[in-house]
Amino acid sequence: MSVKTLLAAASLVAMAATAQAEVKVGLITTLSGGGASLGIDTRDGFLLAMDAAGRDDVEVIVEDDQRKPDVAVQIADKMIQSDKVDILTGIVWSNLAMAVVPAATAQGKFYLSTNAAPAQLAGKGCNPNYFSVSYQNDNLHEAAGAYAKSEGYTKPFIMAPNYPAGHDSLNGFKRFYGGELAGEVFTQLGQTDYAAELAQIRASGADSIFFFLPGGMGISFLKQYADSGIELPVMGPAFSFDQAILQAVGDAALGVKNGSNWSKDLDVPANATFVSAFEEKYGRLPSLYAAYGYDTANLMLSALDEAEPADADAFRTALKAAEFDSVRGKFSFDTNNHPIQDIYIREVIKEGDIYTNKIVATAIEDRSSAYVADCAMQ
Repeated sequence: MSVKTLLAAASLVAMAATAQAEVKVGLITTLSGGGASLGIDTRDGFLLAMDAAGRDDVEVIVEDDQRKPDVAVQIADKMIQSDKVDILTGIVWSNLAMAVVPAATAQGKFYLSTNAAPAQLAGKGCNPNYFSVSYQNDNLHEAAGAYAKSEGYTKPFIMAPNYPAGHDSLNGFKRFYGGELAGEVFTQLGQTDYAAELAQIRASGADSIFFFLPGGMGISFLKQYADSGIELPVMGPAFSFDQAILQAVGDAALGVKNGSNWSKDLDVPANATFVSAFEEKYGRLPSLYAAYGYDTANLMLSALDEAEPADADAFRTALKAAEFDSVRGKFSFDTNNHPIQDIYIREVIKEGDIYTNKIVATAIEDRSSAYVADCAMQ
């Protein structure tokens, strides 16, 4: 074989290697402990989209953050330094996101949020490499506040865990409710005993209750509330009434209204495909966490069709275009890289033996977030 032929063969090998270059994605989420169902659904929704795409040029590395900020930071550092990931995603909890995202984006990595979207990252802390595909933390709570106002409640008692998303939650509710409160309480993150809070509610003169308690916290509260004898209308964000919580709580949740930007009955072709595929693969109904994971993967794949993360400007432009079929229907990004989308009111119902939700109203149309003006990316 001539030298010329050898050089040509080597060039072809190099070109093939370039064509097969893998993009590495680090999915950090909660797979153990009281918040495991949220992370499991996030992972399963994300991987469902990856499986459907049949891509062999993307490697997804999944690790459990155990709902601990220090563990999440250690995993992110390993993924960036050792695994050489191009994109990070998957974190459920806002305190973990605040520990990971600023450092990751400072190192030039892209972070696509499947869930946590604290106010700090939507406003002054916004970053060109950080995209929230889910919402801005306040959004679903804003819908519940709008619902409370429309129903004529005048003294709601509101509570949430004492961490960034909890503060965003109550701020969002108050922003669209705008009236007097019977009480406002921050609980401990991971708390399971709500006897003291129920006593406060009973003594407060409240005419309704709004609470944001995702995962095992919501299960504990709703069960204790059902046994308390307190009979007040209850409302919250979808996080307090996702599929895992509803199956654990049962009849006590029936009729409860909750704010959400997604529901399994949302009349969108991509959503029908998603719900059917998720049920077939995993044998259960998807939650909104699964829906966000699925949308995040499909957004990422749509951007990868146009550019690789190594070409940061082009990849960023492709992400911003959001040219994918969202399970939520119309979807676009505002200047702070957070969604503009409709927010609905859902009601907890029972279909056969399964507790789930259905949309009963649109609370806010084309909602962005309250912090856009604080973001320098105008």
